[in-house]
Amino acid sequence: MKGVKKQHLPEKLCVTCGRPFTWRKKWERVWDEVKFCSDRCRMKHGKFRPH
Repeated sequence: MKGVKKQHLPEKLCVTCGRPFTWRKKWERVWDEVKFCSDRCRMKHGKFRPH
């Protein structure tokens, strides 16, 4: 991803909240496996949510 401007970074949608999030350097090796925009969404995803 060297030399790529921020507006041209790849994006995904969070499976929990549905918000778009962009590629980060720390996800460089695991980008295909990233599903959540934050730790908060990751923790919330597995929890039972009553009506």
